Amino acid sequence: MTVQVVGATEEDLTAISHLAASIWRAYYPAIISMEQIDYMLARMYSTDVLREELCLRGIRYDRLLASGEFAGFASYGVLGDSNARGQDFGTVKLHKLYLHPRWHGRGLGTLLLQHCVSQARGAGARRLVLSVNKRNSKAIAVYQRNGFAIVQSVIQDIGGGFVMDDYVMEKKLL
Repeated sequence: MTVQVVGATEEDLTAISHLAASIWRAYYPAIISMEQIDYMLARMYSTDVLREELCLRGIRYDRLLASGEFAGFASYGVLGDSNARGQDFGTVKLHKLYLHPRWHGRGLGTLLLQHCVSQARGAGARRLVLSVNKRNSKAIAVYQRNGFAIVQSVIQDIGGGFVMDDYVMEKKLL
C-alpha cells in the first residue's frame, strides 16, 4: 500500500466535507446522537466553514491518501505567541484528525498524527494540543500511545441544545 499526506487546497474542500460526513455517520452514533452529528457536521464541516478556516483563519488541511484513495484528513494551526519574526514558540492546535473506519487498524491514523506533530515542530511550537470526546476511547488510546496526556476536562455549549464533553490533550514538543 502506498500512503501520502498532501496539502489540501480550496478545490479539495467538498471532498473533505463529504468524507467528514461519511466518517461521522459511521463512527459517532455510538458516542453522540444522530441529531448532534447532523448539527455538528453543518456547523463544522460545511464547505463555507472549511473555506473560511483554510483561506481566512490560517488553518491548514492535509489529506491522507492510501493507495490513491482519500482515506482521511487533518487540520491544524498555530495559536498565538508569535515573535517579531513571525516564528511561533507557543502552541499548535490539532483541530481535526479523521480516518475512515475501513482504514482503521493499519497505522494510518498514527502516521497522520505523526505528520501533524512534525508540522507543529517545524512551526517552532512547544506543544500540540487537541480536544477529543471523552467517550471516544479508541482515539484517546491512539493519542496516549503517541505521547499525548489529558490536561483538562471541558464541557462546551455549542448551541442547539448540545454540548461537547471533551478532554483537552497535550503533547510537549521540546
